[in-house]
Amino acid sequence: MIFWTASMAGLAVAYLFGSVPTGYLAGKLLKGIDIRQHGSKSTGATNVLRTLGKWPALVVLMVDVLKGAAAIAFAGWFYPWLWTLPSVTPPAAFDPQGWVPWAVGLAGLAVLLGHGRSIWLNFTGGKSAATGLGVLLALSWPVALGAAAVFAVTLAIFRIVSLSSMLAALTAVALICNLEQPLAYRLLVIAGSLYVIARHRANIQRLLAGTEPRLGQSLKPNAESKI
Repeated sequence: MIFWTASMAGLAVAYLFGSVPTGYLAGKLLKGIDIRQHGSKSTGATNVLRTLGKWPALVVLMVDVLKGAAAIAFAGWFYPWLWTLPSVTPPAAFDPQGWVPWAVGLAGLAVLLGHGRSIWLNFTGGKSAATGLGVLLALSWPVALGAAAVFAVTLAIFRIVSLSSMLAALTAVALICNLEQPLAYRLLVIAGSLYVIARHRANIQRLLAGTEPRLGQSLKPNAESKI
């Protein structure tokens, strides 16, 4: 029981990393507003850019990336250390080293969930793209750079952040599946990318309708995201 409780505590910490509401705090500190009542109602860097400006958006972006990387780094340290404690006895035939990638993978999902469904914001939040980039950086920097490159090229051509984010997520899946990575990491990237895309479902509807705003444009009131 202690083993499983301690293991779940590690996932809770990863979730709390993700749930730090960076964009919400920026809105409150800089303009005294709830950013969830403006623009796309998201707490991510794109809505911060739309609502607060480029420098606050850059800071929020960097912190959100760091949240993802920090959660993976924490899990990579915590679980090997935890499972060496005499008071934490793993089940018989349990291979701690073999399970570390799976624990890290679950921590990656937890930090994405924390960003998108923050406990501090009544389980609302951002779309987890930047935090997902941080997860990728900590897991496999070649995959992260490949996804970031696709994001940058797509954004330069179309100037649509949501489209760029979703294509970057799909790129991450393609890359992780073609590199020598643990199965747990591959499943994490696949599940995480699907989660990020699902968080963009309102953006997908606007893309299909031709109403998705480009970078620098404001959302029309009747086109605001519902997530």
